[in-house]
Amino acid sequence: MKICVYGSSSPELDEVFYEEAFKLGREMALRGHSLIFGGGERGLMGACVRGLESEGGKALGVAPRFFDRPGILHQECDRFIFTDDMSERKNIMEREADAFIAVPGGLGTFEELLQALTLNQLSQMDKPVAILNTDGYYDALTALIDQAIDRKFAGGSVREIFGVFGDTEGLLNYLEAKYEEK
Repeated sequence: MKICVYGSSSPELDEVFYEEAFKLGREMALRGHSLIFGGGERGLMGACVRGLESEGGKALGVAPRFFDRPGILHQECDRFIFTDDMSERKNIMEREADAFIAVPGGLGTFEELLQALTLNQLSQMDKPVAILNTDGYYDALTALIDQAIDRKFAGGSVREIFGVFGDTEGLLNYLEAKYEEK
């Protein structure tokens, strides 16, 4: 399976986040999955791709040209696609991926995750989505989604279009089962 991972590029996080992202990449490779990501060298994107590469996994980086500066992009990707802007980047990642994972991140990660969920909700995409909730990072977001459902801003079926996991193994098991159902 080709799995797109969205996540932070920050080099200033608590170590637990880097460790879990590295573990995710490593486990993806051990299970025979490849990585599609924003091509970042630093942060959780960098940790994930290094974990993947530690076990011989394959990675596709996708980034706009304006990120092509020293120290920003991971130079060892098996393949790299440069885009004109962030919208084109997301479109390519969505098209190439079989499944999506959001690890902790900021506004860009939130936007990418919510777009994948929205596309699934609107039946414009039918690809599994999962959240790696390291150290409870996404608790507030899942509470907000639950509130939207409870207050009738979103239908109850929204909670069924993604899974939330505190561990890599459970998350990958979920994605693999959902992918096999299709």
